Amino acid sequence: MPPQTTPSTQLVRTDTTIKVPAPINYNANNPLLKLMSTMERSYSFAEEPARYLADSVEFLFPFSHLDLYAPSGSDQDVLDPRLQNNKTDFQKQNIRDFVLTDTFMSRGYVRIGDWTGPFLRLSYRGDPDSLLSKQSGGKLSSFIYAYLNVQGKDGGLIKAPYNEQTSRYEVEIIGYPGQDLYNQVSDKGKNALDKGWLLSRPDLIQGQLGDFGREGLDGRDMYQVAPQHTMHPILPLKIELAWTDHTKTWWDSQDGKNYHYAFDMLLRGWNNFMEVGVSSNPHGGVGFLHYRNLLSDYKSWSDHSELDRPVMPWMFNAFGDKGASCGGQVEPFMAVNYMDLHILKGNCGIGIHRHRDNQEIFFLLTGKAYMMVGDWYKFPGRERAFEIRTLLPGSFTLLKAGQLHSLMNALDIDATLLMFGGYD
Repeated sequence: MPPQTTPSTQLVRTDTTIKVPAPINYNANNPLLKLMSTMERSYSFAEEPARYLADSVEFLFPFSHLDLYAPSGSDQDVLDPRLQNNKTDFQKQNIRDFVLTDTFMSRGYVRIGDWTGPFLRLSYRGDPDSLLSKQSGGKLSSFIYAYLNVQGKDGGLIKAPYNEQTSRYEVEIIGYPGQDLYNQVSDKGKNALDKGWLLSRPDLIQGQLGDFGREGLDGRDMYQVAPQHTMHPILPLKIELAWTDHTKTWWDSQDGKNYHYAFDMLLRGWNNFMEVGVSSNPHGGVGFLHYRNLLSDYKSWSDHSELDRPVMPWMFNAFGDKGASCGGQVEPFMAVNYMDLHILKGNCGIGIHRHRDNQEIFFLLTGKAYMMVGDWYKFPGRERAFEIRTLLPGSFTLLKAGQLHSLMNALDIDATLLMFGGYD
């Protein structure tokens, strides 16, 4: 079964809604460019860059606060998102700014000798105003510890040394299964091993690239194929994390509850599917059809919920009704009231915005883009975070109600995309 993402019935917010009486200059201090800059600075890995499969690298940037724009025009005083009911006023969807936490993570594939498999990188801000530094009275040493649990597997405390080049405490954990890691890495990798920035834990970081090769997958339920794989194409990667100083006295652990993160963007396409196979004489035709089942609440997938939409009391349902009578409903379908084709010029982007009510699909036709998805209010089981992945032609993301999203053209040539769904 796919993960359930039903939010609580209470809207948990610690954000600010900003009233804007005049038109906004989105070209100044744009939060999308701020997020892209953060991602670019985070491309610092233990091995040589050429050893990483660049398009596989994904980022998770947890945030603690959002500044939201209020509606425009006559609705500018409606600051409570639950009451912002004008579906055609897009200003109320847009994000003015955000505050990141001290943690970020990334995952992807790396080549070590003849092996290509996953890594998980953990990073914590080393500045004096980080939460852990302030709790310890500024007495952090040359390393801290990360308590890590991956997919329910307890990894214990993992040492994360300080890196002067990045001003962060960091460790990159790979799933290399051999005993000859030091002989397989580059000089940069050897230095990272010596410093403690690189280590192998195949008990935590599992799988290899070949586990999802096309051969042998016909008719198989992909939810059942290598479900513990760190880079599973459709299952979320769930991470429990907390940080402590070198003495294990001071903790950044959300008051002992620990942080619960998830790489769980609903990304589908040629390499991200529920089922794949070959059908002869499709619908009475001729020859063969190679198919990939991407999203479905139909036939054998009828008990899945990826296309479902839970309706909270402050949301409109698919028929335009709102209120307590709609709260608690689950719509077992995706409502669509628009389909658009877009051309996104080189180095241009769709800004960070939210949909309160409805779902939407971003389908990349040509080009290459960075897709961001996150939660604008707190869902149970995961902290709010910006998740960034690379979209290639033929891949798409499904944005759920309550999610933030944006898309940045990664190239200096046009990107074309199909978008469809329901407006907030």
